[in-house]
Amino acid sequence: MILDSFTTKLLSSCCKMSDLMSEKITIVEDLFKSREPVPEMKAIYFMSPTAKCVDAFIADFKSKPKYKAAYVYFTDYCPDDLFNNMKLHCAKYIRVCKEINMCFMPQEAQVFTCDNPGAFQSIYSPNSQDKKKTLETLADQLVTLCATLDEYPGVRYKKDSNMENAKALAELVDDKLARHYELDDSGKKKAQLLIVERGLDPVTNNVKQALLNEEDMLWVKLRHKHIAEVSDNLAQMMKKMPAFRKQLTEKTIHLQLAEDCMKHYSNNVEKLCKAEQDLAVGSDVEGVKVKDPMRTLLPVLLHPYSTHDKIRAVLLYIFSLSGTTDENLSKLIQHVKIEDQREFILNWKELGVPIITSPSFFSRKPTRRDRSQEQTYNLSRWTPVIKDVMEDAVENKLDTKEWPHQSECPAAWNGSGAVSARQKHKASSLDDRRTGSRLIIFVLGGICFSEMRSAYEVTQAVKSCEVIIGSSHILTPTSLLDDIKALSKRPVETFTIEERSNA
Repeated sequence: MILDSFTTKLLSSCCKMSDLMSEKITIVEDLFKSREPVPEMKAIYFMSPTAKCVDAFIADFKSKPKYKAAYVYFTDYCPDDLFNNMKLHCAKYIRVCKEINMCFMPQEAQVFTCDNPGAFQSIYSPNSQDKKKTLETLADQLVTLCATLDEYPGVRYKKDSNMENAKALAELVDDKLARHYELDDSGKKKAQLLIVERGLDPVTNNVKQALLNEEDMLWVKLRHKHIAEVSDNLAQMMKKMPAFRKQLTEKTIHLQLAEDCMKHYSNNVEKLCKAEQDLAVGSDVEGVKVKDPMRTLLPVLLHPYSTHDKIRAVLLYIFSLSGTTDENLSKLIQHVKIEDQREFILNWKELGVPIITSPSFFSRKPTRRDRSQEQTYNLSRWTPVIKDVMEDAVENKLDTKEWPHQSECPAAWNGSGAVSARQKHKASSLDDRRTGSRLIIFVLGGICFSEMRSAYEVTQAVKSCEVIIGSSHILTPTSLLDDIKALSKRPVETFTIEERSNA
């Protein structure tokens, strides 16, 4: 089997080498690396339909064939010129050539990405030169996701007077879906696809890293839990299994992760977290409204936290006020000592987030769901805005003025409570849930772990609707700040020097 870098990651997310061996695939190699010819073997090529991949494939057969025959599988539609080029040079060796419509990355059971962190710069940088091309590619990837799920969703987007990206992507996806399903739309329209921009919720972000997968059932159970629940869960397990040494070693990585998280937490993070939560939520642990956000912010600025931590706190302060004055911002930037790195804060405007406002300007903050009765941890009170969106969508409460329909609304979503009423019984498994409706949410510009967790929480609560969330890539607090800062970078100009002959 021959793979490119994307299909290597794609296959690794779905199966192990032992799975391939059981299907009699004995060698897996990189399309772009030097390979020994094995003329007695047939080769499966699983690759992206790009000129680079097709050229590498042709090189394997053009002069002296490396393999007995080729079975070619493209992740997506292969353009005619590339297909014809293959046919011209390698037709007699190609036994199969198929497009399997899968050019997205399955991240978790209900999470996918387009494996494209660079999309953030392409879409939001004022100096971007490939925004249109990037939106086209993301649209193609979303269509292959829908095809894989066997869904033809109604498309909606979050309207924003300052930003047009969600609308542009919604139009592209709807157009491409119509073309994909023009031969067969056999009643598939029961899902809904919502497209939103990263600027919808600049507050939410979280961080977690681990090399674990869907087959690790303990990881699947614990990955989106609060650290206090994880620690308690693991402690209970340890008590129950003193005799099981094998299981103990299997659980070691989970214990190590929990301990690392607790170390970070106890290392001055508690006070910082409390200040961040108060600024984000707008009230303290007791529910008392934060009347003067500056009093919450100042202790953070005076403490020796990292520059990134202080920048995040300043941003939360600005977001809580829906913008601040130029004079006030200058003082804050001096406090954090980032006079030469103002872009960390100012560049949020490229996402449509208000940063500088005049004293007389009043910005209406979006109404949030009342969660005062929900049980939360003191330092995890903030709920991602996307969770409100998920719940409103499932309950058919999204305002059509704010969330226009790009395409026809599926029958399952056209009346109040229609989705939750589709299945009266409680689903006992994921497969049972899949007989209900699906809500697919795509966030332009990255998603973070707490937003991923929200998809599982809403699915669990509703039962009759599976929520799937995806984006161009997954964010961490540091990577997002670095991406924001880089938005003002100018593209590197390239030029060629022509040599002139005097002859």
